[in-house]
Amino acid sequence: MAHIRYLTAGESHGQALVGILEGMPAGLEICEEEIARDLQRRQMGHGRGGRMKIEKDWAQILTGVRFGQTLGSPVALLIENKDWKNWTTKMSVAPVSHSVKEVVVPRPGHADYAGAIKYGHGDIRNVLERASARETAMRVALAAIARKFLAAFSIKIISHVLRIHNASSGFSVARLGTKDQAPFSLDEISELADRSNVRCLDEAAAERMVARIDEAKKNRDTVGGVFEVVALNVPVGLGSHVHWDRKLDARIGEAMMSIPAMKGVEIGLGFEAAGMVGSDVHDPIHFDQQTHTYYRSRNHAGGLEGGITNGMPLVVRVAMKPISTLLKPLDSVNMQTHEKTAAHIERSDVCAVPAASIIGESILSLVLADAFLEKFGGDSVAEIRERHEAWQANVAGKK
Repeated sequence: MAHIRYLTAGESHGQALVGILEGMPAGLEICEEEIARDLQRRQMGHGRGGRMKIEKDWAQILTGVRFGQTLGSPVALLIENKDWKNWTTKMSVAPVSHSVKEVVVPRPGHADYAGAIKYGHGDIRNVLERASARETAMRVALAAIARKFLAAFSIKIISHVLRIHNASSGFSVARLGTKDQAPFSLDEISELADRSNVRCLDEAAAERMVARIDEAKKNRDTVGGVFEVVALNVPVGLGSHVHWDRKLDARIGEAMMSIPAMKGVEIGLGFEAAGMVGSDVHDPIHFDQQTHTYYRSRNHAGGLEGGITNGMPLVVRVAMKPISTLLKPLDSVNMQTHEKTAAHIERSDVCAVPAASIIGESILSLVLADAFLEKFGGDSVAEIRERHEAWQANVAGKK
């Protein structure tokens, strides 16, 4: 059974997004301003559409927090959709007296066709409103609480963009040896990435990424890319090898693929390792006699072996496909008349990879918070801290 559970509800142009986070221990300090920081970061990035100019997301804490601290009971959040005022008739909860134009032409690459068939909807808007990535705003808000919980134990989640279309950065944490001299501290990655409008650490690559986005916009097209999410200071022992559904890499893969438009997940070197020999892939284990600690000279495994964290930075890369709404739409079919026509056009982005990297941080925070509670248990932050400190002392004492 999951220790952290969450649910979201709401449509893209409905009244609001609603979320419930259950399992967060008592005694964690949290405020709406801290949640707003990640919501604002999610709205950043070159290539975003007009919706970002409308929505200034703010999550209101409704339950589960008193005097700035979690109570151990479910936390409920509400994010109002500012654009709702323009959609009150089209998205009315109650029946309306006059007809509303239906969406009957599915977009290739979206949930439109499959969702309409599955649920028997004649109006595809019944599908696309919930399938929209707008839903991730609430997951980012809920995850801000999980992120704050992890930070209480010095675990930090960072991210950056590796690729947009065919423009790539050469920097990856998984390829960085522990003795290599990076131009910056790993702790600084997110802060440095946030200064780039494509969240890329390589300035030359960032310029190429911006050019690819601008080119796609000019051609009325879209582009995808790859981002990397890293968790620092993760203790040894999260996850397990004993059952398929307890393996942490499996849980991460499932969670990342739940983000709209994600098509692939890698841990460490990922697919690159398939073209290498074992001696170049696996990370040698060393022991420091002075500090009595184990260490690795590289981190090709990405911090996970056998479904369990090994104490190295946890490195996850995720591939995002180009957004399926095109201003130069592909061929489709009117599902009422069965006639060939251009696909439906819905307001959208040209590129959302920078924003997706923030969502990836959030999703990893939720997965790690669940795995952390699975390992250390406890109903309050103070109780969990005692268990965590005892475990750390035990690990440090092993020779």
